Amino acid sequence: MSANSINNIESLNEFQLDALREIGNIGAGNAATALATLLSDRVNMSVPVLNIMNVEDVTKVLGGPENPVVGILMTLSEDVKGVIMLVFEEKFLSVVIKTLLGQEIDSLNNLSEMDRSVFMEIGNIMSSTYLNALAAMTGLSIQISTPDICADMAGAIMSVPASIFGMTGDKVLMLQEDFIGEEHITSHLIMLPEIDSLNAILKSLGAE
Repeated sequence: MSANSINNIESLNEFQLDALREIGNIGAGNAATALATLLSDRVNMSVPVLNIMNVEDVTKVLGGPENPVVGILMTLSEDVKGVIMLVFEEKFLSVVIKTLLGQEIDSLNNLSEMDRSVFMEIGNIMSSTYLNALAAMTGLSIQISTPDICADMAGAIMSVPASIFGMTGDKVLMLQEDFIGEEHITSHLIMLPEIDSLNAILKSLGAE
C-alpha cells in the first residue's frame, strides 16, 4: 500500500469523491436508459448523490428500520472485490411488476418466483450499468456474481452486506438517484469495496 493509499472509506477526500461521483453520473444515465427500455416509457433522472454514510443513517434514508424494501445483493471479483447492493422501496417493485407482468403485488412477503426472477434481472441490468462505467473509466476487470434477492425490513436488509463482507467499520458509499417517468421512484446503490480495490480504483482514476 502506497503512502497515498486510504485505510477506510471515511478517509476519502472531496477530490476522490468527485472522481467516484463522475462514474456514478455515467452509470446512472445508462441505468435510466436501461430502465426506460425495460418499462417502454421515457425515464428522466435526477443528479445522482454520492455520500459516505453510516449504516444507521442509510436505514433512515430507506424509510426507517421497519420500512419494507427489496435488496439485490451481488459480490464483485477480479480486479475489484467487494459487495454492492441495490435497494428499492416497495413502490418500485409494484411499478415494475405491473408494467412487465400486468399484475399487482399485495406484499413483499408474497412475491412469486416470477416476480423474483424479473426483479433479479432488473437488478442485474441496472447494477451492470454502473460497473460497466467503472470498468470503462478505470480499465479494471470486474466480475459480478449472480444476484441474490431479499425482501425484508430496511434494518434487516442493511445487516446482510455487513455480515457477508465482514465489515469492520460502519461506513458505506451510497449512491441515491431518482427516476422520473410515469411514476417517481428512487434507487439506492450501496457499495462496500475492499480497501485495496478502492485504492486501485482511485489510482486508475488519478485520484490517489
